[in-house]
Amino acid sequence: MSSSVQASALPRTVHRGGVLRGYLALTKPRVIELLLVTTIPAMLLAARGVPSLWLVLATLVGGSMAAGSANALNCVADADIDAEMHRTRARPLVTHQIPIRHALIFGIALGVAAFGWLWATTNLLSAALAVGTILFYVFVYTLLLKRRTAQNIIWGGAAGCMPVVIGWSAVTGTVGWPALVMFGVIFFWTPPHTWALAMRFREDYQRVGVPMLPAVASPVYVTRQIVVFSWLMVAWSLLLVGATSWVYAAVAVVAGGWFVTMAHRLHAAVRRGAVVKPMRLFHLSNTYLTLLFVAIAIDSVLGWTPLAVASGWVP
Repeated sequence: MSSSVQASALPRTVHRGGVLRGYLALTKPRVIELLLVTTIPAMLLAARGVPSLWLVLATLVGGSMAAGSANALNCVADADIDAEMHRTRARPLVTHQIPIRHALIFGIALGVAAFGWLWATTNLLSAALAVGTILFYVFVYTLLLKRRTAQNIIWGGAAGCMPVVIGWSAVTGTVGWPALVMFGVIFFWTPPHTWALAMRFREDYQRVGVPMLPAVASPVYVTRQIVVFSWLMVAWSLLLVGATSWVYAAVAVVAGGWFVTMAHRLHAAVRRGAVVKPMRLFHLSNTYLTLLFVAIAIDSVLGWTPLAVASGWVP
């Protein structure tokens, strides 16, 4: 009797676990991880030390819900093209693991929960910025830009820059200039990061008619743009030196020099007609951003005098 009950219950347990994993996959956890890597250092810099651990936890929870909402709604809007792309064919809406209607409700509910949670635990500014980010990512990037222009990721990528601003505002209740500098670093970082990935999956984007730059432009032009944005990213990152010490400055120069060098090598290889591996730059971009923001975190926790103060210049 007990064995038959266990046997009948097993499929439901497996199915339930699969559904839960499906909802988790809708939120794109790996993307959220990268967002959290930037949020915590932004909060540390805003506090010039370690803020309340409860505030950090509350901001991360709310930020994760907001990002999960945006990603789930993105999956709903892109379900048709996800089914045609090799990279996205295993997503839960494509495999019918989650009904589209349920995913839509889930995404909206997460967004509402994120707003309420952040308002209750941090402040109204942070909550409003989180909702604005969701709306921008879904309506401006996903629905307006992604399928219409090759500049989609340049402007649409601004949504991925917002966690640092939300983290800063959660601590200070305002948006200071260092938050805008960190926003700019991620803004200029996003095109090289995304275009390197899109070079690898160029045929996918061409098949579904999404004009990601590598799908509509020559590899030489794409890598030239990667070089341009890499230089802009590194130059912009140095603006934060005024709010940090030599620790961040050293990492920004070394890691930035490394990234620019690799971008130039990719461009040179494409010009020679050699076989290129753009995913190397894609993975390097993740490492670069992590190193840069870890340096911000270390710098903030150490509490050393910012270079702007030490030099007598305060913005």
